[in-house]
Amino acid sequence: MSDPEITREENDSKGRYMLRQEGGTAELTYSRLGGAVIIIDHTAVPDALRGTGAGRRLVERAVADARAEGRKIVPLCPFTKAQIDRTPEWQDVLQGR
Repeated sequence: MSDPEITREENDSKGRYMLRQEGGTAELTYSRLGGAVIIIDHTAVPDALRGTGAGRRLVERAVADARAEGRKIVPLCPFTKAQIDRTPEWQDVLQGR
């Protein structure tokens, strides 16, 4: 199976990442707080994609984009917070660090 692409949509106040693959679409949503902070509020992974790493890949992409764009992340979503907490190399993008 080929590696599915993560797509991103963003407007002035909100955004989302989507990973489409056989079995459904996983999604991570966020709100923008000015130009320098994103608040990740939800990660949804359909049952068919659970255990495939789809959710983690979405968080990884959000972290990479935050770094590239000079943004910080506030992880309100428990899944995203847990992923960042257990990955020390991602913690530099947390708001307040």
